[in-house]
This record gives sequence, structure tokens and C-alpha cells, in this order.
Amino acid sequence: MSEARQSEIPRFLSELVNRNSARLTEADARLLEVLMQDPIRGAMENGKDVSFRAGVHPASAVRLARRLGFKGYPQFRAFLQANLLEGGGDFESPAARMAARLLRAEDGRLLASVLDSEIAALRQVRNSVSDTDIRAFSETLRDARRIYVFGRGHAAALSSLIALRLSRSGYDAVDLACHVHQLAEALATLSPGDVIWLLAFRRTSPLIHDVRKIAAGRGARTLALTDILSARIDPAPDRQISVARGEPGESQSLVVPMTVSNAVILDLAAIDDGRSLRALGAFKAFRAAAGLPAALL
Repeated sequence: MSEARQSEIPRFLSELVNRNSARLTEADARLLEVLMQDPIRGAMENGKDVSFRAGVHPASAVRLARRLGFKGYPQFRAFLQANLLEGGGDFESPAARMAARLLRAEDGRLLASVLDSEIAALRQVRNSVSDTDIRAFSETLRDARRIYVFGRGHAAALSSLIALRLSRSGYDAVDLACHVHQLAEALATLSPGDVIWLLAFRRTSPLIHDVRKIAAGRGARTLALTDILSARIDPAPDRQISVARGEPGESQSLVVPMTVSNAVILDLAAIDDGRSLRALGAFKAFRAAAGLPAALL
């Protein structure tokens, strides 16, 4: 395909089909139905396999590719795979993102591919987050009466860890992700002396906006740690750190926001006049003397 012709190819399969609908045959329609029902599998299979699943002649997939403007099925499949790598459109789903990661990994190098993605994302943090950003978070936490931490989806796991570490450091911390069905009760006593620490990755849950509005209405301060896709929270938080967790089609790192969170909690210990260190020492002594089963600690 010439560069001029290739530049005319739309980004998404649905747009490509709409543009060429008048030229498509019944066999094409059956092939496209198979592809749209499972675009991830379609992006991985060859034309003969896709034709077999559609119940059409083995050469039908090649004919479809040519009618859509490609030299052959391999080039059409490359188009489908590029959609997976870029994300969005026909392939915006957790399964598609996982398939994209598999496509990026060479045979036998899956772990190396994931590690390379994590390392690249962490390097970006060095350039996008400053010690001043970290200190603004830690000072806000240090002066709080109570700290509420809230994340949805994958962010809920980090919410739990942050709340646990703050509690062991001597702070009154509540993991709202564990009380999502009792948010009203948990937030009923929210006051101007409190802090809400919000976590939002990929998409900002409507509940994140709801909690932010409640905090604004009650005068509580709000911190937000987000990725670039979830950067917009309304009303705007008092302090916000937004980080890239990986390129489209790469592993979307949880290590990146966890590293930022660890830096905040470590900096908090450096500025709270020994409060964190004393609390950690007291907790260690209590755990040794309590006699509770190790699995509970």
C-alpha cells in the first residue's frame, strides 16, 4: 500500500467498515461479525483461521482485507494489532489491554517486557514529580486530624496499603474503599481538620467526584494521586500528583503510584518530629507481646 493510500486508512475497524460498507459481500459481513465479536482473537489469528470460524472460503479473509484497502490479510491483521497497542475504540477493554501486552512481548520475554515497561514508567516519574510535590502531600497529612484514603478498582489495593501504613505510623487513617457501602456513615463526621487522599487510575469513578464534593462542602482538604487519564477531578483537589503509568499497550504500572505513595509516607516520617518512628516502635513491641496469631498481624 502506498504512503498516500495508507494515510487514508481510519484508525478504528468500525470506521473502516462504515467507509467501505457498499463494497462488502455477505461473506465479508460474516467475517466482520466474527472479528467484532472477538477482536482480540481476530488480531492474533491468520486469515484462514478467521475464515474457518466464519464458515466461509479460506480465501475470503484475504478478499475482505483487499476490499478494505490492504494488500492482504497480514497487513489487515497488523492494522488490528496496532489498534490493540494504541488502545481505545474497538479495543478498549481489560482483555484488549492484556492482549496488547502479549503482542509487545517477544517469545520467551514476557517478564522482561513487563520489567522494561515498569522501568520506563518509573523513569518518567523522576522527571514529572518533584520533592516539592512530595513535601506538599506529607505536610498536609502531618497536620490532619483524620486521614481518609479512597480508591476504586485497582486503586483500592493501594488505598488499603496507604491506610495501613499511616495507621502503623500513628495517624488516624480510614480506608474508605473498605467502607464503600457505608460511605455516608464513614464521612458523616468529616470536618475542616480532616484530609481526603483520593486515588484514581484510568477512569475516575463517579464516587471519587462525589467524595471530593463532600470534602469541599465540609472544608476538608483533598489530595489526589492519579494517572494522566484520570487527572481531572472536579472540584480540583488542593494538591494533586499526576503520573504516567505506562504507554498504551504496555503494562499499566501500579508500582509507579505505590512508589510515589511510599515517598510521601517516608517524607512524612522525616518531618513529624518522630511521631511515625515512635508509633512504629510501639506497634512492633505490641505485636511481639500480644500473642496474636501471626496470620492476623
